[in-house]
Amino acid sequence: MNVNPHISLDVQSAASPPRAVKVRARNVDVFYGDKQALFDVSLDVPERSVTALIGPSGCGKSTFLRCINRMNDTIVGARVEGTIELDGEDVNDRGLDPVLLRARVGMVFQKPNPFPKSIYENVAYGPRIHGLATSKSELDGIVETSLKRAGLWKEVSDRLHQSGSGLSGGQQQRLVIARAIAVKPEVILMDEPSSALDPIASARIEELMDELREEYTIVIVTHSMAQAARVSQKTAFFHLGKLIEAGPTDEIFTNPRDSRTQDYITGRFG
Repeated sequence: MNVNPHISLDVQSAASPPRAVKVRARNVDVFYGDKQALFDVSLDVPERSVTALIGPSGCGKSTFLRCINRMNDTIVGARVEGTIELDGEDVNDRGLDPVLLRARVGMVFQKPNPFPKSIYENVAYGPRIHGLATSKSELDGIVETSLKRAGLWKEVSDRLHQSGSGLSGGQQQRLVIARAIAVKPEVILMDEPSSALDPIASARIEELMDELREEYTIVIVTHSMAQAARVSQKTAFFHLGKLIEAGPTDEIFTNPRDSRTQDYITGRFG
C-alpha cells in the first residue's frame, strides 16, 4: 500500500479534554481452534468519538471488533479470553444475553446487507422485535428519525415500501446504518463500511460518521490511512494479532512511538 505520509489531519486536538471510556478491553486473546488470532490486546475506546483500527490484512482488526458485540460466538471453535467491558459490564458474562448486547452494540459490515424487505421494514424490524414502539405512529416516527439521522430520508421518503435492495450501494449502506441506530444503540461498529463504495458514497459515509459521533461511540476498521485520519479522534494500530500502539489520531500519524507504525503509515509495508 502506497500511503502519503503527509496525510492532512482534521481531528480532535490532543489538548481536548479526555472523554469517558465506553469500551475497555484488557488482556484479550482470541483463538480460532488451535490458531491464536489476537495476543494480549488492551485498549480503551472513548465515548462519543470515532476510534479507528488500522493495520495490514489479517492483523486482527476485525477479530477485535467482533469481540465487542460477541460476533465471534457465531464462529465454531472461537474462544475469547481476557475482559471486554461496556460501561463497566463484562460483555462475556454468561448472564448477559448476546441479543440484547447487539442491540446496544450495532454493526455495519463491509458489504451493504439490507434485509430482503421494504425500506420501511428494514428500519422497523429491530424496534418491532425489541418492543421499542407501542403503536404504528410511534414506529413510523422511529423509522423517519433513523432515516434522517442516516442522511437518507429525503432520498427515500416517497418510496418507503419499495425494496431496500433497489437502492444504490451507498444508499444501501446508509439504510443499514439507519437500521442499526433504530434500536438506539450506544456503540456502532463499522467493518470497512465504505470499501465497497465509490468515492462519492464513501465521502457521504464519512460525513455521516462525523455527525453520528456526537451521539454514538463508533469503532471503525479501515485499510485507508486517509480515511482514518479524516474521521477518527483515536487510532489503534494492529500488526500480527498484536496491538502495537494507540493514541490520538494526530499523534499516531505525525509522531508514532513505534517504528512499525511509522513503516505502515508511510507505506513501507502493508
